[in-house]
Amino acid sequence: MIAQPYHLYVERTDATKNMARYYAMEITGTLFGEACLIRSWGRIGRRGQCMNHHFEREEDAVNLFLTLTRQKRAKGYRPCAQGLNEAT
Repeated sequence: MIAQPYHLYVERTDATKNMARYYAMEITGTLFGEACLIRSWGRIGRRGQCMNHHFEREEDAVNLFLTLTRQKRAKGYRPCAQGLNEAT
């Protein structure tokens, strides 16, 4: 069981490069008691791609979540309140 919710939705836009990207992550529990980090990304307004990572321990999922969050912030992705429902 996940101790607390982990959700992230960030966007990166640059009109000069015709760039409009989103990146979303969340940690959920599986039916087998594992932690699952679900990532999705792509162009804003499109379905994009999805990847699931399964972990036996929640701490491992949180570590990857935080590492990816730092990487995306360094590349210029910024939080956006709207759009969370558009990506899923």
